[in-house]
Amino acid sequence: MRDSDVLEKNPHISRSALEAMHDQVFGWALSRCDFDRTVAEDLVQQAYVELLTGKAKFEERSSLKTFVFSVIQNLAKGRYRRMASRMRLVQVVERNTLERSVAAVTTDENPGLWLAVQELPQRQRDIIELVFCREMTIEDASRVMGVTTGTGRVHYDRAKKSLRAKLDDGRDSNHE
Repeated sequence: MRDSDVLEKNPHISRSALEAMHDQVFGWALSRCDFDRTVAEDLVQQAYVELLTGKAKFEERSSLKTFVFSVIQNLAKGRYRRMASRMRLVQVVERNTLERSVAAVTTDENPGLWLAVQELPQRQRDIIELVFCREMTIEDASRVMGVTTGTGRVHYDRAKKSLRAKLDDGRDSNHE
């Protein structure tokens, strides 16, 4: 890491490292705000401000990617907590939003897969997205979600079982 590339108030972070993961960070921010592009841009900008000012201090207890995803997660939670105190949130998720947000994953072979993922409970959906789409380990994904690794593994296992059952049901009804 070049000295000129290091953030002044966060010496363990380089600008080039942040730039390299920007697309994945933005994708995670999108999924945290029901794919509202404007809100996602605000979340990412707010996260970068916190990193630049040192308010969010990276101390190398996890990977940089895990840390930045956690900052986004916490900002999103705080944003929605504040909004919820003013009004009840009604979340309407389009059937294909996750599929559109994951450009790297092709669903041509099994378009029902992402529809089945969208039907999972929130934490199971999150762990599947982080592990498969954002290329994180279960341990790192658990940290981002703010749960223990054991809890993350439980959500991951339940998600896989649920997806397997849904996809098997789909196959059985296609053969009838």
